[in-house]
Amino acid sequence: MTGYATVQSSVAQSAPETEPRQDASSRLGVEIRSVNSRFLDLAFRLPDELRQTEPALRELLTGKLKRGKVEVRVSLESASASSLRPPSSATLQRLGSLEDSIKSWLPQAAALSVADILRIATNEDRKPHDHSEELLKLAKNALKELMSAREREGARLAHMLLDRTAQLRALAALAVPMVPKLVEQQQARFLERWKEAMALGGSTALPEMAQDRALTEATAFAIRIDVAEEITRLSSHLDEIDRLLSSGGELGKRLDFLIQELHREANTLGSKSASLELTRISVDMKVLIEQVREQVQNIE
Repeated sequence: MTGYATVQSSVAQSAPETEPRQDASSRLGVEIRSVNSRFLDLAFRLPDELRQTEPALRELLTGKLKRGKVEVRVSLESASASSLRPPSSATLQRLGSLEDSIKSWLPQAAALSVADILRIATNEDRKPHDHSEELLKLAKNALKELMSAREREGARLAHMLLDRTAQLRALAALAVPMVPKLVEQQQARFLERWKEAMALGGSTALPEMAQDRALTEATAFAIRIDVAEEITRLSSHLDEIDRLLSSGGELGKRLDFLIQELHREANTLGSKSASLELTRISVDMKVLIEQVREQVQNIE
């Protein structure tokens, strides 16, 4: 199912050792996107300093999610430029000596820019801070929000599926009385043909043999077009779908199987069709079943 969640938080970042203890603030963010997929496909976009947390994040997500193409983006950046501090004299002297040494061997080497010096000095003076614990806490909150969003979408999908199953029941109810009418019409047609074949004209009495033959043909026709078994199985599958949607839980794979069975019964109903109306009902059923199939693939 689709879903989106984003959570951000301020986290402490160690100050340089050369300065009094004062934690700078950084912004840690977790963004989770989920789109429809029959299987679980996880993708992570993590900063290099947080790459080691991927196994823990993967375990966290697989414990709650079973379906969907899920992308996790983690950002870690300073809250403001005020966290930059001027490099110490010793650091600047060391960088100058290193630059002179490099240029003595590589005269074509580019000179250090102000941005390069600030970046090198900041990374040198500041101890790396492990944000793994803060990241996992933030990821749990983001996952909770994602699950809430997916639950809301799941409720909407369940409502739509129940509406489609109701429409399928209505179509099945229309098909049930058609078969006896078709058999009755076919029996009258057989009897009429026998009348014509035996040149009975307007006589209302039929020879016993002719009447028996007509009844036998009508019976064979009734057996051939009887869809009561298909309608019964279709209704049973619809009952099970309604029950699963009401009970909740992990439904995706079970619903996939039931949709396959619904499609099979609709196909059989169409192949046994002896009238245009019954064929139309079969086609309408297949359209609804395909709509249900598309949405069932989104349900976890």
